Amino acid sequence: MKVLVTGGAGYVGGVSVDALLAAGHEVVVLDDLSTGHAGSVHPEARLVSGTYTDEEGTRHLLEREGVNAILHCAARSLVAESMANPARYYRENVAGGVALLEAARAAGVLRVVFSSSAATYGVPDATPITEDAPLRPINAYGETKRAFEGALRWYGAAYGLRSAILRYFNVAGATERLGEVHRPETHLIPNLLIAGEGGPALTLFGEDYPTPDGTPIRDYIHVADLADAHVAALVATDPSDARTGPVAGGPTEPVIANLGTSSGFSVRDVLREAEAVIGKPIPHTVGARRAGDPPVLVASNGRAREVLGWTARRSTLPEMIGSAWAWRRAHPEGYGD
Repeated sequence: MKVLVTGGAGYVGGVSVDALLAAGHEVVVLDDLSTGHAGSVHPEARLVSGTYTDEEGTRHLLEREGVNAILHCAARSLVAESMANPARYYRENVAGGVALLEAARAAGVLRVVFSSSAATYGVPDATPITEDAPLRPINAYGETKRAFEGALRWYGAAYGLRSAILRYFNVAGATERLGEVHRPETHLIPNLLIAGEGGPALTLFGEDYPTPDGTPIRDYIHVADLADAHVAALVATDPSDARTGPVAGGPTEPVIANLGTSSGFSVRDVLREAEAVIGKPIPHTVGARRAGDPPVLVASNGRAREVLGWTARRSTLPEMIGSAWAWRRAHPEGYGD
């Protein structure tokens, strides 16, 4: 299988590229490098500088490369930015996503795996969250993910597009080759490690949530476990696979699966584990809540196990924080860009 990975020079996309290559597939990476790193792309993958929002350019790329399936990881993904500038998020995540689907349809590529998010659920009625829970995003980022999920459903009904929608929770950790480098960095674990290295003190956004220690609770998943799920979902979109549609062809329904561990950790839990990993206290302060942050997000992952045959194998806090810390120590300059 030859796979186009949008955002394949990023953190999640890059580790997924490596997993696809290790599984014997060919990979083309499409990335505008606005947040990704050219140096992170595996040398066996072909890197094309560009954007999935360019419908004509993407169609030509799909046809020229003979792509069979698409892993769509690229997106605008900062909650605070989405609240301040929803126009950008709708333009790129929704309108741009439809441009990608139109390019794929014109090129005859009817297999898509979509990197969605737990942000589609908003504040859930119950935890662990099942895939059938109401979708009530409380930020523009989550709303744009929900909107593109809807597009996949209707493209399946009308055009026979085979798709998998993977709603993941908090991604963390590193592989030996790839780690997490964002500018700006907004994720908790790398910011904890930056503070532990002598960078700015970490701000804990809110300690008055209705949780045991007052800080938000999240379900964390190792990035390598996530990449394994991407590979399994892409295999499931094969036209001969009944999990994503009738083998004889016709209307389809997306496979929708949460990716998490079904257990949650508070911000203070993560802080304590990070201090244990690096062996010293981490400077931190407490600030106000951020707009759009739910108190608890924990996944039910039963469907991913049952339908995709996937389970998280590396996603304990010590493994995730430990691997991230080891990568930072081995790559003090990140990707050198």
